[in-house]
Amino acid sequence: MQELFSLAGKKAIVTGAAKGLGRAMLEALHEAGAAVAILDVLDEMHQTAREVGASGPPVFAFKADMADRGEIRHAFRQAVEALGGLDILVNNAGTHVRKSVLDHQDEDWDRIVAVNMTAPFVMAQLAAPIMLRQGRGKILNVASMLAFFGGVNGSSYSATKGAVAQLTKSMSNEWTKHGLCVNAIAPGYLDTDMNRVMAEDFKKTVLMRLPKGHFAEPSELKGIIVFLCSAASDYISGVVIPVDGGYSAR
Repeated sequence: MQELFSLAGKKAIVTGAAKGLGRAMLEALHEAGAAVAILDVLDEMHQTAREVGASGPPVFAFKADMADRGEIRHAFRQAVEALGGLDILVNNAGTHVRKSVLDHQDEDWDRIVAVNMTAPFVMAQLAAPIMLRQGRGKILNVASMLAFFGGVNGSSYSATKGAVAQLTKSMSNEWTKHGLCVNAIAPGYLDTDMNRVMAEDFKKTVLMRLPKGHFAEPSELKGIIVFLCSAASDYISGVVIPVDGGYSAR
């Protein structure tokens, strides 16, 4: 059974893994045995790579603004060369602007669409040919519960996360028969920088509905990450799995 969940010898890329949820994903893959490359715009990714890669398989870090297709492609090539191949891609990088529809500026919309929707598409375009040649691979996208609910003062974020859910299904339809599984997780409310700026009255409203009774720690998503990136999930593709502490069941 342990072999089903082992990632020993696997090579993975995680975007937006310098901190928060992305770092937890990086740690999960690394602890399961994978060598990992971080693609991020934050300089602290180098410290993260040193800390996580202090023992076990190597961890590399390459700088890329995920709103810039040229930087994405350059960093991807560097990562694959350093890893010596690619088995797993986790499209985690994301950004959010909490504004009403009428308060959105052009630059707000454009950057959120670029980072949250275009970047996963471009990354998948780069990763899929490698995985298809191998006849195996895992792409894991990070959507959000707001892909289902819409949210408040988050129209651009919700729209892009809805798009990620649909991209996941479309990619799965094209590639699963060739051995490449494409899935997504839809995290609920996490104790991350993005959610710490929420208004306190809104947090209270969320907690009243949340059966688990607390915002998730990023580490609580490690299990689902390893599962969807390992052989244990080889017959699962095209799904968007809520990881929300029971929020959507209420």
